Amino acid sequence: MPPILNYVIHLFLAALLLVMFFMIYTRLTPYNEVLLIRQGNNAAALSLGGALLGFSMTIASSLLHTADYQQFFLWAFGAMVVQILAYFCTTRALRMAQDHIESGNTAFGGLLGAISLSIGAINAACIS
Repeated sequence: MPPILNYVIHLFLAALLLVMFFMIYTRLTPYNEVLLIRQGNNAAALSLGGALLGFSMTIASSLLHTADYQQFFLWAFGAMVVQILAYFCTTRALRMAQDHIESGNTAFGGLLGAISLSIGAINAACIS
């Protein structure tokens, strides 16, 4: 396969996975992050931003450590599942996530974002 085609396939799949993660994640949370962010809610931005960055780390690691695009897609999809499960476990353990995010508690939003980044980093390292 020509290198440019390989690049395009990997880039397309990575973008598709990131969009899928964004759509699934924002639908599974009990609040509307996009609306809250449009209203200036920094807590929602920190939480969603951390989740996107954490998942992006797993995409990057999958790109670096897999031989072909099928294997990349499978590892990255599995990492997406782990990232979403981590969100559910975190919000169950910390309770009242919806109230904290909707009220704009930036400390709580930052904590959720940092946890997502941490899970993403560990997840990315496990792929290597």
